[in-house]
Amino acid sequence: MMDAREQKIIDYIKTSGESSSGEIFDGIDLEVSYATLKRVISKLIADNYLISKGKGKGTKYALSPVYELIQPVDMDRYFEQEIDERIIRQEFNFSIIRDVLAKHSVFSQSELGKLESLQELFRQNLSKLSESEYKKEFERLAIDLSWKSSQIEGNTYSLLETERLIREKETAAGKTREEATMLLNHKEALDFIMENPDYLFPLSVQGIEDIHSMLVKDLAVERNLRKRRVGISGTNYRPLDNQFQIAEAVKDSCDVINDRPHIFEKALLTLALISYIQPFTDGNKRTARIVSNALLLHEKHCPLSFRTVDSMDYKKALLLFYEQNNISALKEIFISQFEFAVRTYF
Repeated sequence: MMDAREQKIIDYIKTSGESSSGEIFDGIDLEVSYATLKRVISKLIADNYLISKGKGKGTKYALSPVYELIQPVDMDRYFEQEIDERIIRQEFNFSIIRDVLAKHSVFSQSELGKLESLQELFRQNLSKLSESEYKKEFERLAIDLSWKSSQIEGNTYSLLETERLIREKETAAGKTREEATMLLNHKEALDFIMENPDYLFPLSVQGIEDIHSMLVKDLAVERNLRKRRVGISGTNYRPLDNQFQIAEAVKDSCDVINDRPHIFEKALLTLALISYIQPFTDGNKRTARIVSNALLLHEKHCPLSFRTVDSMDYKKALLLFYEQNNISALKEIFISQFEFAVRTYF
């Protein structure tokens, strides 16, 4: 979250528009030196909240094109409002893909630095493992991911029951066949990705459809891109309902993801955009999590299990992206879960 000084500068520029450092210094009461103000502005630029225009004494500062996308949001306060009270973007926003995510990073320099440091720790840990030890650790993560990804979708298997099902093919008493199938499909998709690390590189509509087909096998879910409307519980956001626009949005997303320079951007945008588009009648969030991990594995980066994510927090983070095109909460989950995975597995 921003501190009070940073917020005052942002609020001033929101009201006044492009401003020089002198105008900002004179326009708000920060009780800091001019040199300190310049340092705070530099940090806001590094965090992608501001951009600078011009040079020397003519330099002015403005909100970054990604400010609305990444600005911190008080989630408790946001969701205090009921569905019909929230002012949201109800329609799908093509511009967020083509004009914002295609051209700007959603990570700050410090966030990328933290993720790269964690990845280096992962590399060091990996260098000490034999191939069999690595496969054992991946198996452990795959079980955790299969459980948590399914739990987010309402599956009632416990983690221990999931482990017993995957390792020993023993179903849990009182659970449905569909629940067991959902879990086993996750594991099958993860095994496929492990054995075929290049399958989703570069990312394509067909590749996403193939992973979705694995995840919904033997479940009453239509395969391939949907041709009818879907609704999302808990929000008034309406995904695209035209099959040609759906295909176009997925294709645009693949192009943007493939073009982004950092693997962390690719993985995070995959999580967000597949869920936002809702290209399938069901299984969208599951597909997003598995495809995102496939991209990380292709680049030899640590995959995420999402094991410690609260299911409701995850759903709220996605709702915030659907309704406000704000990725801050989902990004926070991504960073924390990458750190958890690096420090827990391998």
